[in-house]
Amino acid sequence: MQRPLLVKTRRHATSDTDARAAAAAATAAATAAVPGCPSTPTPDPTSGSKMDAAFGPTFSAVAPGTKAEASSTYKQHRRTPSSSSTLTYSPRDDDDGMPPIGTPRRSDSAISVRSLHSESNMSLRSTFSLHEEEEDTEPQVFAEQPSVKLCCQLCCNVFKDPVITTCGHTFCRRCALTSDKCPVDAAKLTVVVNNIAVAEQIGELFIHCKYGCRATASAAGGAAASTSTVAGKPGAFEVDPLGCPFTIKLSARKEHEASCDYRPVRCPNNPSCPPLLTMNLEAHLKECEHIKCPHSKYGCTFIGNQDTYETHLEVCKFEGLKEFLQQTDDRFHEMQLTLAQKDQDIAFLRSMLGKLSEKLDQLEKNLELKFDVLDENQSKLSEDLMEFRRDASMLNDELSHINARLNMGILGSYDPQQIFKCKGTFVGHQGPVWCLCVYSTGDLLFSGSSDKTIKVWDTCTTYKCQKTLEGHDGIVLALCIQGNKLYSGSADCTIIVWDIQTLQKVNTIRAHDNPVCTLVSSHNMLFSGSLKAIKVWDIVGTELKLKKELTGLNHWVRALVASQNHLYSGSYQTIKIWDIRSLDCVHVLQTSGGSVYSIAVTNHHIVCGTYENLIHVWDIESKEQVRTLTGHVGTVYALAVISTPDQTKVFSASYDRSLRVWSMDNMICTQTLLRHQGSVTALAVSRGRLFSGAVDSTVKSSAGGCPEEEGLSLNAPFQPLDGSGHVDVDGRRR
Repeated sequence: MQRPLLVKTRRHATSDTDARAAAAAATAAATAAVPGCPSTPTPDPTSGSKMDAAFGPTFSAVAPGTKAEASSTYKQHRRTPSSSSTLTYSPRDDDDGMPPIGTPRRSDSAISVRSLHSESNMSLRSTFSLHEEEEDTEPQVFAEQPSVKLCCQLCCNVFKDPVITTCGHTFCRRCALTSDKCPVDAAKLTVVVNNIAVAEQIGELFIHCKYGCRATASAAGGAAASTSTVAGKPGAFEVDPLGCPFTIKLSARKEHEASCDYRPVRCPNNPSCPPLLTMNLEAHLKECEHIKCPHSKYGCTFIGNQDTYETHLEVCKFEGLKEFLQQTDDRFHEMQLTLAQKDQDIAFLRSMLGKLSEKLDQLEKNLELKFDVLDENQSKLSEDLMEFRRDASMLNDELSHINARLNMGILGSYDPQQIFKCKGTFVGHQGPVWCLCVYSTGDLLFSGSSDKTIKVWDTCTTYKCQKTLEGHDGIVLALCIQGNKLYSGSADCTIIVWDIQTLQKVNTIRAHDNPVCTLVSSHNMLFSGSLKAIKVWDIVGTELKLKKELTGLNHWVRALVASQNHLYSGSYQTIKIWDIRSLDCVHVLQTSGGSVYSIAVTNHHIVCGTYENLIHVWDIESKEQVRTLTGHVGTVYALAVISTPDQTKVFSASYDRSLRVWSMDNMICTQTLLRHQGSVTALAVSRGRLFSGAVDSTVKSSAGGCPEEEGLSLNAPFQPLDGSGHVDVDGRRR
């Protein structure tokens, strides 16, 4: 094997700049593609701050060397007597147990750091291979003290097999697999990808050949050689001036140490010969007195030196039979191989026979199980058939009764007021509409959109966009009115206060650490919902004073409704009911169908819409679930209520682009409206009118009764709004 180039110098280069930059960019790209990992820019190998961004806030790479240094990517360096800054690990029991040659000298000082692992993690070592265990115990004496940025924060040592975890930080693979939480942000540790850039930088660090290291005097005496040495493990190491004089790159250590002249070896002739260095082996073999005859395995008892060995071969009786003995050995070896192959074939056939027997047993069990299921299904079908026949009989009786009432004229005339019709469309937003709010005293409608704006619509006279409110840096997700103030919540985690009279922004509050999903007001308080939290704010003029934060929520709070005495909040499969004055949770309703996206409260019922198409109804007094309404085929994003002395109607908006009208008297769907071109995400009601916002960027107005009875005429012309929006009046052309 060709020996690596040896150079007498103390200064050494880091990894090649271009190769490291490409590796760092690939690592950062892999990190950004993983869900949960923060998106990071491409690392610049000449900038520590960019390396911070790529590999975590505390794990930047060492600053690279000069261009000339970077080009020397595979050179070894002879150490100087001043080489004293070292990082060591416990020794590897290698090369027949021979320690490095040399005697301890107390004059060599070393900064030694041992690999630290807690005793609680020792039981997990069985998950690693023996090769990994041996690599961990090899002595590593660095020529210069490594940068702390190349050290793992879990074991406090230079990274071994560095990996990037889901939190964006870099740790040793062993540390990441044997630790539960990140020491920086307490996030759960899960390995995502190898940190190639950091691994290459560590590979460019220079270390002393392990055959040029020795145990420190304190470690040899049984005492800890360093304050960081783990008690009960082998001591630390320091430079041995009598050992191998070369420093090598960490990535090239195996190549060098495999051919190092200072590597301890034993005489191949007799283990009783004294320990040797590789450089002395050839000279020893010329003088060794324990050379055996090459035919000793056939019974030749000769043992001597090189001179007598050559003389013996001339008279050895086995030398003449050398070819015959070799052929016999070859045939015997072939027979052994054939026998081993036959043994493997027999073992394979036995395993296949066992598997076939298991499959046969499993098939028999499955067949018996299927027969049992078939019998059970047949019995169940018979019962269902009998039940269906009873139901059909009851339906026939009911139909006969209804026909009799129709013939007698008891049902009365058709009431067109029960049918809701779309009267017009507000157009102007440049993105999906996510929330609506009505200021009834001024007949104003506010709509919030993904275009980060709030539009103010006149719903009484001009039906035009009065103004576009701008101020948020994210999607507008929630709107709420208290007095003459409009409150808007956004994905930018803020709440903005607007004066409705002047339509001007008067205050901005940094409300949550996550998007503000919903807002509601009651008793001069504003409630805001976000991830696992509801904040309660006292309204003081244009200011919001944080009064309390309601916790104990299991997911995003996307729905809030306030009544005179209670606050209702919806999260994952849960509705919590809070006392509006004490702000204590007084009841919890368990739902099904995933997260709660919408809530409505009537005089007699609590209604919620869920992620999985369902609408649940509870009795408001007993808190017992009375019905589950089905019909939608997508998430129920919004609910609204219109109540009259005669009846109560609940409107539901869904991902399936439909609006459904539900009669709360008999819990049935009385009407389905399909007027939007995208998912319907928001509802608002005012004076018997229903406003709906959707992903198609429009807001539609619907009302009951004949269209001519409302403010818009079916024959009204198209009304543009000076580029900021318009109302498209429904007519026969739709």
